[in-house]
Amino acid sequence: MTASRARREVLQTVRWLEERRLYTGTSGNVSCRVDAGFLVTPTGIACDALAAGDMVHVGLDGRARGPLLPSSEWRLHRDIYQSRPEVAAIVHTHSPFATALSCLRRPIPAFHYMVAKTGGGQLRCARYATYGTEALSKNALAALAGRRACLLANHGVVALGADAAAARLLAEEIELLALQFVVARSAGKPAILPAAEMNRVARKFAGYGQPSSRKRPGNPTPTGA
Repeated sequence: MTASRARREVLQTVRWLEERRLYTGTSGNVSCRVDAGFLVTPTGIACDALAAGDMVHVGLDGRARGPLLPSSEWRLHRDIYQSRPEVAAIVHTHSPFATALSCLRRPIPAFHYMVAKTGGGQLRCARYATYGTEALSKNALAALAGRRACLLANHGVVALGADAAAARLLAEEIELLALQFVVARSAGKPAILPAAEMNRVARKFAGYGQPSSRKRPGNPTPTGA
């Protein structure tokens, strides 16, 4: 992806998340992979004040280019891109319900088959570490092993995608799952789907949606039944 397109993709994703109240103020960050690194939202600039030209290029060596400083979570993005070559975009939010559940420091279990969209039978919660640190990055990578998303304890959620549209849609789906889980827990004890069923659902998701030749440009693959 060219740098100019990536800048537009990051800004579009921020606006998309902001419209859905998943991203407010400076709480969160978004990035897209480009040659020799990635473009990420800058630190300390509110989402509604961002412009495409504000996105900061960070190399895989951790060096930032330009007049603005990158997100304080640049290391998390860099380390994910280094370890996960299939990932082309990352969304990190402090969305309300997912963040509330992260404060319980528990995974979201297979109470709903859509949990399989995150890559496994539960949405893991990474161990707590101070934001922006190497420890946070290491803990997140461990929770993301074999997964497309995780919670960060007392912090928020991280969602990965093959493009920005996929990453932001997954972040939205996780927020909905978190809301549904909170409601279900308030009413009783949710029934948990067995591993065999979650594996069956994962296989169905692998072939879900329209053939690639019939997808509309710019639209992510649908992710529900």
